[in-house]
Amino acid sequence: MDNEQPHQEHVKCVVVGDTAVGKTRLICARACNARLTLSQLLTTHIPTVWAIDQYRIYKEVLERSCEVVDGVSVSLRLWDTFGDHDKDRRFAYGRSDVVLLCFSIANPMSLRNCKTIWYPEIRRFCPSTPIVLVGCKNDLRYMYRDEQFLSLCRDRSPFFRPLRETDILSPEQGRIVAKEIGAPYYETSVLTHFGVNEVFENVIRAALLSRRQQRFWMTNLKHVQRPLLQVPFCPPEPRPPQVTVPPPQFEDDMLSLLHSQMYTDVIFLTGKVGFAAHKSVLSAVSNSLYKLFTIDVASEGTLGGRSASDSSVVSSSDSSISNFTNDTDQLLTDSPHSVITCASFCLSRSHHNANQNSNHEAKHGSVKRRSSCQIHPETPNLQTGVRRILDHRAYQCISIERCEGLDHRGRVTSSVQTIVTLASGITPSAMQNCLRFLYTGGLDHKMCINMTELLDAAELMDIPELQTIDRELCSTVQLLIGQHKDLASAGLYEKFTQRVRNQMREVCLHQGLFSDVYFQLEDGLCCAHKPILMARCDVMAAMFRGDFRESSAKVVHFPGVSKCCFHQLLIYLYTDEVDPSVVPSNCLDLLALANRLCLPRLVGLVEQKVIRDMIRMQDAGKDTTEHALKLLESCQMHNADQLADWCLYHIAVNYNEICRKTPKLLRNLHPENQAYLNRNRWPPVWYLKEYDYYERCVRERQWQEKPPKVFKRHRNNSTSSGCLCFSGRNRNNDSKRAYRTV
Repeated sequence: MDNEQPHQEHVKCVVVGDTAVGKTRLICARACNARLTLSQLLTTHIPTVWAIDQYRIYKEVLERSCEVVDGVSVSLRLWDTFGDHDKDRRFAYGRSDVVLLCFSIANPMSLRNCKTIWYPEIRRFCPSTPIVLVGCKNDLRYMYRDEQFLSLCRDRSPFFRPLRETDILSPEQGRIVAKEIGAPYYETSVLTHFGVNEVFENVIRAALLSRRQQRFWMTNLKHVQRPLLQVPFCPPEPRPPQVTVPPPQFEDDMLSLLHSQMYTDVIFLTGKVGFAAHKSVLSAVSNSLYKLFTIDVASEGTLGGRSASDSSVVSSSDSSISNFTNDTDQLLTDSPHSVITCASFCLSRSHHNANQNSNHEAKHGSVKRRSSCQIHPETPNLQTGVRRILDHRAYQCISIERCEGLDHRGRVTSSVQTIVTLASGITPSAMQNCLRFLYTGGLDHKMCINMTELLDAAELMDIPELQTIDRELCSTVQLLIGQHKDLASAGLYEKFTQRVRNQMREVCLHQGLFSDVYFQLEDGLCCAHKPILMARCDVMAAMFRGDFRESSAKVVHFPGVSKCCFHQLLIYLYTDEVDPSVVPSNCLDLLALANRLCLPRLVGLVEQKVIRDMIRMQDAGKDTTEHALKLLESCQMHNADQLADWCLYHIAVNYNEICRKTPKLLRNLHPENQAYLNRNRWPPVWYLKEYDYYERCVRERQWQEKPPKVFKRHRNNSTSSGCLCFSGRNRNNDSKRAYRTV
């Protein structure tokens, strides 16, 4: 028979619904395979109708309309309509095989109109045509709280109003309306393409089932199934919050330390120009300076093991105590764009030298003090008036003198300083650049540098990193160099900074060399260096510089802080890194101390390290839920907001597992945190309910499609009588109980 031959079935599907519910977008997603971004979907709505002649004009659209469903070749033709209620759509309804009734999940009024307006209209023109109810834009059920979505809504305001939680319809509400109008219910999303093909496949099944009832003799429709159940849409797992760390300020802080001359304890004399610096910083950066500062000045002998008579460069005592103000002025005049770090001090070696200085000042005027130099407190184990000649290419002699200078308030103070006289081959400008390099690891990009003098000074002072600059650069006498450009090109900057940080940790923290302040902690004392603390921490600078008793105290009391926690703080201040011993179980004390001292970068670094450690533990199969629950509210208290947000994210993602294992810890959280977790838990509650309903419907459908089996129960031989004459009653009772259904 001809009707038994396979042929193509044509299905006309009319799409109706309110304006701006997503009818045209859904048709384009199916017919044209259109994929749009979120910004394109949120553009201002323009009422459009997808033309039916697209099947005739475009070959790709015609090819996509053909599909095989349950072994039946079908050509699906979609008819778009206007959403205005007063339009006449009787022409579109004519000879339709199925009607697709759409509403928006984010518009409760559109669902209400499906029951009160659209369903009566469909039944007036299509009394027996099957209807399929579709909820469009189901991605808004979880996206209305997304930051990208909210920012796009703000950009398009007032044309697009942000959604409220009360505007979102649950799947149960759509399913109730579908049951009232006798239609299957599905949900779709053009953004994620969820359910687009599935909806139209079931639309075809509904149309073919209705056609099979009218044309029961067509055998090609015998295997068409009922519209299948739709698996609930599970929202994607929320993205973890990004951790941002404030940019590093270590180099700027060290440069400000060099320029401000806070609590300097060493002065380099080159000619008649002096440069104040800090032993603690230079000892950690340069090995030669470490050996220079740790020698015994009062003992005999020379640096390097040779006698003083063999030294080729010997400095006179007058060069170390002469007035160098005029040369400083000349240097400032020659280099107007440079910043010269010059010490302003007066030396008082002995009564005779003091008289010479007073006569010299009376003749040439008083010494000009060009910086508010805060003098290092007097160290009791340094003997003043001691001088030692050195056998070194760069350092001629070293002496310990009492100097006078101005503090930050302009008051004259005196302290013990180490005076190092440099060789004549080191010029003031070269020494200035060497100090900047030793403090920051780079050179000043705003000033012209004489590379020949700089490299000669680096070779004399034994600075290997500075010597690695290509000798070819010396052909240009004045060269403009960008900061870190020389080391970055050679790939040595990272190695240099890492070596400096390791040396700072070893020399300043572990050895405690040249420390000038002690901190009384809960479980012991900890030594530190005031200039580094003041340069790296504003609270420390205000404490040591202001009218507080800590500014003059040799031992500073820090209540409520352990020695281990304070040592972790010092590692950050000295190296701009987080101590590897900081782990999720002990990070709260450091976060509290960082918040107390107003160190946002330290807080960010600790948050970043703790989150990475917890992710690494989670990847290794370890449970990090207990850490997240314990850190959550403490981090909120100490302004560690990024770590608190990550803990909330981790708890929300693993909410169901936490409820099964440790429900008591969840109940102990603050009510605001509990409310947040209930709103943002993943998977959400509505999905869990929908999935339970889906599994129940699947079991019911399987029970309906598979008829119950009938089987015969075997008779128990032990209870049967041996004689058939007297076993008739038992046989009748057994025959009644022999069959049952399951």
